[in-house]
Amino acid sequence: MSYITEKDNEFVAGTYARFPVEIVSGKGSYLYGSDGKEYIDLGSGIGVTAFGIADPTWIKAVTEQLNKVQHASNLYYTEPCALLAEKLCAVTGMKKVFFGNSGAEANECAVKVARKYAQDKKGMEYGTIVTLKNSFHGRTLTTLAATGQDVFHTKFLPLTPGFISVPAGDLAQAKEAIVNNKVAGVLIECVQGEGGVIPQEKDYVCGLYQLCRENDVLFMVDEVQTGNGRTGKPYAYMNYGVKPDVVTTAKGLGGGLPIGACIIGEKAESVLGKGDHGSTFGGNPVACAGALTVLDRLTDDLMKEVNEKSAYLFEKLGSCEGIESVTGKGLMIGFKPKTKSAKEVVLACMEKGVLCLTAKDKVRLLPALNIPFDVLKKAADVILDVCRK
Repeated sequence: MSYITEKDNEFVAGTYARFPVEIVSGKGSYLYGSDGKEYIDLGSGIGVTAFGIADPTWIKAVTEQLNKVQHASNLYYTEPCALLAEKLCAVTGMKKVFFGNSGAEANECAVKVARKYAQDKKGMEYGTIVTLKNSFHGRTLTTLAATGQDVFHTKFLPLTPGFISVPAGDLAQAKEAIVNNKVAGVLIECVQGEGGVIPQEKDYVCGLYQLCRENDVLFMVDEVQTGNGRTGKPYAYMNYGVKPDVVTTAKGLGGGLPIGACIIGEKAESVLGKGDHGSTFGGNPVACAGALTVLDRLTDDLMKEVNEKSAYLFEKLGSCEGIESVTGKGLMIGFKPKTKSAKEVVLACMEKGVLCLTAKDKVRLLPALNIPFDVLKKAADVILDVCRK
């Protein structure tokens, strides 16, 4: 056990089942351990380092801002915050942005927006949020309540009230929930990440969208993991032909620094007024400067490249006799091994120099969007070799 591992075990709260690797440096899609071992990174910090490790474009923007002002608070205006909000609205066609520090905070803001919209318009009793079973929306008490997985609930009861989870894919049950309750909003993931990398069917998403329109309920999409190019579009909902009232995002937007954004459409753009919400670090100029470099590079050419890499992985993984199924969209992919557990595959890949993730009974892959094709192929060969044995 290394010195750092001992210190971590002694002083860091024991909430993480860490892998036996101490990361000390990296470049692009490679990470290096304290033992000098090289790893191909197919996790990108759980979808955060969208353009790889030590990304020079991101570093330049962050460093330049650090040398100007690292924090000013939301009592004052700063250029990176305003420009990032403008860029997010331009990319999504939305109207306003509230900045926080994480996906959970972005989702908390979405809940506030939906409830205030409904209560201003219909009455104080309209506060219920409908989510999907098998979803994951964060680890605060409220976003845990929104999460449609009982396994995350049992140790922290009572959770925040006002949430109903319905089975994904069942429009009849969604309609029943919306019609028979005082519903303010519906919150979904277009691809359920922690739930097993499961994409929603297009007809279902469009049907939910229509139900929300018919009942004047805010249609909200959690893009914390799926956003910022991950699924081959700037945001995953763009694959479905719908226009949400609220979009939440984080992870890949930050490129490595904490940031969350709740992006609000025209229907609810004026819901939040002075003092209705706030965040000490939200809209931090350094984090926003870095995030701008991420959005600026989500070009059509990059999205084409993401989809080409996705097609390659789906073909290779799907034709492997040791793999039962492959799911996902873009470079957000999950596969279920036939004879090994997901954890066994991850550990075996790690031993061979490839870092992967898990999602329930699947191995989850979230490589950097710009991972070189030759590096991706090298990593895929390792995965296929592990799964065949």
